[in-house]
Amino acid sequence: MIIDQLLQYAFNILKKNKISNYQLEANLLISFILNKPKSWIYGFNETKINYKQYKTLKNLLKKRIKGTPIAYILGFCEFWSLKINVSPYVLIPRKDTEILVDVVLQKINKRIKKILDLGTGSGAISLALAYEYNILDITAIDFSNKIINIAKNNAKNLNIKNITFLKSNWFSHLKNNTFDIIISNPPYISYKEYFFLKKQLKFEPIQSLVSNKNGLNDLDHIISNALKYLNNYGWLILEHGYKQGFIIKNKLKIQKFKNIQQYYDIQGYQRIICGQKLL
Repeated sequence: MIIDQLLQYAFNILKKNKISNYQLEANLLISFILNKPKSWIYGFNETKINYKQYKTLKNLLKKRIKGTPIAYILGFCEFWSLKINVSPYVLIPRKDTEILVDVVLQKINKRIKKILDLGTGSGAISLALAYEYNILDITAIDFSNKIINIAKNNAKNLNIKNITFLKSNWFSHLKNNTFDIIISNPPYISYKEYFFLKKQLKFEPIQSLVSNKNGLNDLDHIISNALKYLNNYGWLILEHGYKQGFIIKNKLKIQKFKNIQQYYDIQGYQRIICGQKLL
């Protein structure tokens, strides 16, 4: 069997099982098992493959059609044009979360130096910001050493050195540190929503997706405590569920945040909100 036939085989299997991006994913899987870039695959598509490579592809296709996300199969995904390693311990970074990075970049000026990333996961948000501005002093926290190690390895692989990774349950281990910007993409799905989404999300860590109080518990905790850790003129910037914008806006108002601004995702839903500390 040659590469071209292997590609067609993968196309057919994924298409038959209603994988929407079947062409892209087939290319990614072939590239992965051959350890070659996609450009090489098309340039040498008549190259013969061996039985071991064919068998590996079959096993990966079985995982994919059972629902395992392509990022977990490959062990990485792309975020902000960066290669981010992932595992089932962390969420797969979403395209919508790049909007959060965009909003943070809009807020950065000469005064902005210290940034706190709450619930960093794979480190994707912090890594994107550090990649754009290596003069930033970023602290990225999460509650598990396993998660922190994934983020640390991503920083090492990308040669990014201006992030300090810290194990902390939200603000619990930050002591008296204060920051110019606090960012977070916390769990914001309710258990009811998760029940209906379980099939497509079952491979991702539930603790990074679901929050009590109809998905608002962690957002509420962050908003209620953030002012103590923000410098004056500092910003709190959050990602939230598409139905939660009005509620989160009111919570920010109650906590006396000013200059509240809301941003929309690529589908037109409110997805990002920010508020400023002004004394």
